[in-house]
Amino acid sequence: MGNNKIAYEDNPKSIKYHVKKYLTANKKRIEGKFFVDLPAGNGVTSKIIKDLGGRPLAYDLFPEYFNVEGIVCERANVFEEIPLKNDHADFLICQEGIEHFSDQFKALKEFNRVLKPGGSLIITTPNYSNLRARFSYFLSESERFNSIMPPNEIDSIWMSKQDISSEIYFGHVFLIGIQKLRVLAKLSGFKIKHIQFTRLKTTSLLLLVLTYPLIFLSNYITYRKNVNKNKGYDAAFQKEVYKEIFRLSINPKIMVDGHLFVEFEKEKNAEEVMSNLKSVHKEFGTT
Repeated sequence: MGNNKIAYEDNPKSIKYHVKKYLTANKKRIEGKFFVDLPAGNGVTSKIIKDLGGRPLAYDLFPEYFNVEGIVCERANVFEEIPLKNDHADFLICQEGIEHFSDQFKALKEFNRVLKPGGSLIITTPNYSNLRARFSYFLSESERFNSIMPPNEIDSIWMSKQDISSEIYFGHVFLIGIQKLRVLAKLSGFKIKHIQFTRLKTTSLLLLVLTYPLIFLSNYITYRKNVNKNKGYDAAFQKEVYKEIFRLSINPKIMVDGHLFVEFEKEKNAEEVMSNLKSVHKEFGTT
C-alpha cells in the first residue's frame, strides 16, 4: 500500500492525487456518510474516505485487486445490481470507471438508484473534451495521437476472466466527453453541481490559443439557431438547457484539462425523469 501511495495519491500527475485533494477539502461533508467506491480498484480511494471519517462501501468487478486492511471489497457488476438497497448511500465515486462501461446510461441509472435524494455522484474520466483529445480523434480516432493505437481487440481487452465474470473489462473503448456525460447524467436524474479543474495539458493550451475564436463563434451560431425553435417545451426551460450546453462548449478550463472531474447531485429518481420525457419525432401511427 505504501508504494501505491507514492505512485498515485501523492503524485500531481495522477487523478488520485486530485481526488484525494478534493475529498480532503470536503471532509466535513464526508464524515459519517456512506460513500460507495466503484470501481474500487486497489483501494486507495476507499482508504482515503475511511481516513477522512467516511464509511466506505467498496465494490469492483474484480475485488481480487483490492488491498486495504479493515475494508472489505465486494464483487459487483454495475450492469446487474450493486448489492445495496435503494436510496442508501450519501456519496458514490466512479473514478476512472465510466470510460470502461459499455452501457454508461444503465450504469448511471444504477448509481442513481443507490444514492439518497440530494446525494452526490463524483465521476472522473480522461477528458475526451480537451482539445488534444479532439485533435487526436481527428487525426486517427485514437486517444492520444502518435502514441496509442485506436481501440482494438488487442490493446482494449484489459481483463477477461470468464471463470469469475462473464463481463469483459474493456480499456478506454467508451471515452466520454462533457456533453455526452452531462446528458446521460441528466436523463438518469442528476444535475451538474461542480466541475473541478485538475491538470493543464500544454498541447491543449496551444490548440486553445489557435482555435478558441472559431470554437466560440461556431458554438454561438449553433446556440442562436436552436434556442428559439419550438420543440414542445417551455421556452424558458429550453433556453436554460441550451445555455448550459453552450457554456460547457466554450469553457476554456474544460478544453485544457487532462481529466473530467465532475460532481453531480441527484435531483430526481431515474424513473421520474423517464416518465416525463417527450419524443422529438412523431408518435407511432400519426401523420
